[in-house]
Amino acid sequence: MSFGARALIRLGALAHNLEVLRSVAPDARIMAVIKANAYGHGMVAVAQHLDAADSFAVARLPEAQLLRESGIEMPIVLLAGVSTDEELRVAFAQNIELVVHDIEQVNMLERAKGTAGVVWLKIDTGMNRLGFRPDEAPQLLPRLEAAAAVSELRLMTHFASADELDNAATKVQLEAFVPVTRGFPGAVSIANSPASLGWPQVIDARAELGFAGDFWIRPGIALYGISPFTDRTGRDLGLKPVMQFEARLIAVKPLLAGSRVGYKGAYISEQDTTLGIVAAGYGDGYTRHFRCGTPVLVNGRRVPLIGNVSMDMIAVDLGQGASDRVGDIATLWGDDLPVEEVARWADAIPYELVCGVMNREDSEIIP
Repeated sequence: MSFGARALIRLGALAHNLEVLRSVAPDARIMAVIKANAYGHGMVAVAQHLDAADSFAVARLPEAQLLRESGIEMPIVLLAGVSTDEELRVAFAQNIELVVHDIEQVNMLERAKGTAGVVWLKIDTGMNRLGFRPDEAPQLLPRLEAAAAVSELRLMTHFASADELDNAATKVQLEAFVPVTRGFPGAVSIANSPASLGWPQVIDARAELGFAGDFWIRPGIALYGISPFTDRTGRDLGLKPVMQFEARLIAVKPLLAGSRVGYKGAYISEQDTTLGIVAAGYGDGYTRHFRCGTPVLVNGRRVPLIGNVSMDMIAVDLGQGASDRVGDIATLWGDDLPVEEVARWADAIPYELVCGVMNREDSEIIP
């Protein structure tokens, strides 16, 4: 069947990646982060195949509602919390747990009537994004513990630089969290993908943190087989890539030396060669920021992108004497061409690329 760009989502790899994460934190519970359409992998399908996780995390209420409407019964954590009293009521009515990071959200919980649910108090230990300062916790904890709408109170924080293993900021943030967690009777969540895979001192921090409840990790990118570290791929960490992004060759023809390729003639061929046109472009999520030389995998060999990326086409140099044919598949990233490597050619991070893949009618979800 003919197709343009498509994302093959190998859902069977999710269970493997989840087990890798469990192996590094065997005593932890796992909150699987599936926001942003599961990092471009398809939120509902991913949730249906990650039933071995302990809960899911999304950013916004409509994401959580879609999961509920799709039959997902597992606990769901709303990382951005709610903005109105009605949203709070709706969230608790659907057994959606709330992250509280703003004083108005605390006020909402105190005035809520006839509803209750699990609340995660977000402490900002140095990310300077969402959350309260650690020195605000002594005033906030009693208020939330006394609120009738809070059936269970938990704590979380988020690391800003855990992907940089030589950056002391993670240790500083962990130390800043200790005065809040010490003696806390409930659950605590601190570790994202890089903290889980690269910081054993974080995974082993229960005694230092001194809390009594469950310890939760919150992996995101690693669930999809992608490394959070710039110097390693997911395969280096024992992970399996879930997404393969590919398209077909729709034209193969001679390219003479001196010929210009694509918009603005941005590339000039230095020799006679074979030009291949692949049915993928920025309209599919293959960003225009990819530079000439970006590798594309065709029939088991790497060939370079040449010229500017178009809306739904790219050009590649198939090389002299190439035997590739129209209809052959070109892999843009996936097996044998890690998205972590490809991202560097666009001065991007893998998160951007997989999140940016457009939903296409001919995308496939396979076990």
